[in-house]
Amino acid sequence: MKVLIIEDDPEIIDVVALTLELKWSDVSLISTFLGEKGVELAKEELPDIIILDLGLPDITGFEVLKQIRAFSDVPLVILTVRGEEMDKVRGLELGADDYMVKPFSPGELLARLKALLRRGHMPEIKAKVAGKLFVRGKLRIDFTSREVSVGDKLVKLGPREYDLLYMLVTNAGMVLLNQKLLEEVFPEHKADTQFLDVYIKKLRERLEEDPDSPEMILSEGGIGYKFVSW
Repeated sequence: MKVLIIEDDPEIIDVVALTLELKWSDVSLISTFLGEKGVELAKEELPDIIILDLGLPDITGFEVLKQIRAFSDVPLVILTVRGEEMDKVRGLELGADDYMVKPFSPGELLARLKALLRRGHMPEIKAKVAGKLFVRGKLRIDFTSREVSVGDKLVKLGPREYDLLYMLVTNAGMVLLNQKLLEEVFPEHKADTQFLDVYIKKLRERLEEDPDSPEMILSEGGIGYKFVSW
């Protein structure tokens, strides 16, 4: 497994490296303290997961995230001292899969990385519609290839976005409670509905003709969400 760390604090890099090496003896760790170099490494090295700091000496972590998401949906965790809600929401909306605030627990970081990697390679054998296509208007989902398209445009979804959409679509017509969606897609954030709300917003922006007046992904009284398949 290959991990890219974009972080300007050597002590943090050492802690992360030790944490990963204790769990995965074959881990390949790549690091840089520069954001622009981090983007280059993401393109050249094709890491399995990226750990990104926001406070970098050349460009901001948000800019790094935007540039990486322009060409890759690799699982990415923001690890930063910035714990403000606005920063957290911005990071998630730009495409981060998770957000952790320093100081952090190495054990918790490892658990979150494992969860992301598991979702990024989630097998489809559990799917009720495995090997089938789902079509609703312009929306088309291939559950075998995990490809999603709207009309002629292929929509790039990160692992968590896809898993959330998968949950909603394979339970079309049913109200899925916020807690259920959090437990299935964001188990390490079971008490944080903010994560769910941000990702629902992202899905609507990518799939709905009018995200402000959604017709497919509907909110149900603040208790959950439902996918309308007709």
